[in-house]
Amino acid sequence: MARSLPRFHGQIVTDDSENLHVSTDVLIVGGGPAATWAAVAAAESGASVTLVDKGYVGASGVAATAGVGHWLVPPVPERRDEEISRRERSGGFITDRVWTEAVLDEAWERTALIPEWGYKPSASPRGPGSLFGARPGERSFSGAAPDYLRFLRGKVKKSGVHVLDHSPALELLVDSNGTVSGATGYQRQVKRPWRVDAGAVILATGGTTWKSHSLGGDVNTGEGHLMAVEVGAHLSSMEFSNFYGMVPFGTSMDKNGFFVSASYWDHRGEPIRYHDLHQSRAELLGASLRGTITAQFTQFDKEMWPALRAAMPNFFMVTDKLGIDPFNERFPMDWVQEGTVRGTGGIHVLDYEASTGVPGLYAAGDIAARDRIVGAATGAGGPNLSWAIATGTWAGRAAARYSAKRGLPTSFGGEPSGTLGVRGRGAVHVADTVRSIQSEMLPIDKAVFRSNDGLADSAARLDRLWESASSAPNVEYSGMDAIAQRESAGMLAMGRWAVRTAMARTETRGMHTRTDFPDTDSRQAHRLLSGGLNDIWVQPDTELPRVGITLAAQGSAS
Repeated sequence: MARSLPRFHGQIVTDDSENLHVSTDVLIVGGGPAATWAAVAAAESGASVTLVDKGYVGASGVAATAGVGHWLVPPVPERRDEEISRRERSGGFITDRVWTEAVLDEAWERTALIPEWGYKPSASPRGPGSLFGARPGERSFSGAAPDYLRFLRGKVKKSGVHVLDHSPALELLVDSNGTVSGATGYQRQVKRPWRVDAGAVILATGGTTWKSHSLGGDVNTGEGHLMAVEVGAHLSSMEFSNFYGMVPFGTSMDKNGFFVSASYWDHRGEPIRYHDLHQSRAELLGASLRGTITAQFTQFDKEMWPALRAAMPNFFMVTDKLGIDPFNERFPMDWVQEGTVRGTGGIHVLDYEASTGVPGLYAAGDIAARDRIVGAATGAGGPNLSWAIATGTWAGRAAARYSAKRGLPTSFGGEPSGTLGVRGRGAVHVADTVRSIQSEMLPIDKAVFRSNDGLADSAARLDRLWESASSAPNVEYSGMDAIAQRESAGMLAMGRWAVRTAMARTETRGMHTRTDFPDTDSRQAHRLLSGGLNDIWVQPDTELPRVGITLAAQGSAS
């Protein structure tokens, strides 16, 4: 006899053709790894959970188009020191070793549960003795993203979570005490607004690519960040928002880690030397401004090619279609801005509960700043996935505890908190506004090679867009128009925070390259916080980085 699945034990207040109204302990906004891990953790803690996603949970976003390979390091002091020290160097020594240890601990413990939950990858997992295997005696967890995310969707459903696909959120609800108490949004397919009253909310909407056409990234438009700041949350490391992915020329296929150790030639055929492509791609990006560069995967022996193709089938499907053999011939390549998806800026979380400092609001995954674990370098791939598991788990547990103390969510009387893009304040022509934002955030000569004059020009243009949209004629937006307005507002807000923070860091560190300050300044070995809507502020984080040498000096190294 089949076992029945747990049922959602929140309340469906209204469910008709005009409206959907739900009351739940925990509301999660997002549908990728961080959101699903948060949902599982909150349900494990006894909470009723509702999850809303802009797309179809398990099939949308950047993670759904790639392979997954978590950053897993066993709790062995020598191995941890080796791995964390490497990240400290590439991250410009603004990371935090204690936070990194906590993330690695949580990811190590939670991934150990996945086989027990019944995960069966369709292809052989990477493991000891394979191309990407862990060291002897260690454990890895990686595989095809569609398998992994489909499994997580099933785990969420089996946990009794109420899932609303194709239901983007528009704004948070806040009670009279300033506590976040739910959200509102719109269901695309059934064309009706939704309202979810909740005892706590977890934002897991991912980073922002400014609709650069990064594969799977055009749903990452920053409205989650905007919602958080509208209720008082802060951001961190927004200057590290300009990481560029490599793609075969004319495509958007930016999911391939093999590029980080490939060979490159400039437009004249001269070899290009580079230092560390996880840390900065300025050498290659600079050469690209002078002409199309070419790449070749010369770093692999012939016997490895079949395993490489099996590991990245989507990438090789594209090169096969183009008639390119990347192992034996040079091929032209291009770039796509991956913004804060592979950059590290985002919402500043305060503790190992992933709280934002705003009562009732938590953040998980790429929407939260990953600067404490990867600093000024990219968190692409493994670190981002381990961060998603750790912060998702922390947020899910903490939100469930917080909600349990509040009582019935329907009694909170939350009011909408949105600013730009809702209730008549927004762009007159959304498409034109998006193009104007992209013209400041996507070009390599602006986003990568920065100077005070260039950043000031961009800041002024983006400020004018913000002021114009804020004073636009009062038109009520609804449905798909409301979604487009809110996405535009999110991208604009993210651009303004990124540019203002980049102006404040007057040095070159990691992916942040200042042509007027080409050296790294040891006095700026700190993270930068930012926030504000009409008036943006930037200031050093008083929580100083904790790297290996510092910890040893403090006598607290493990």
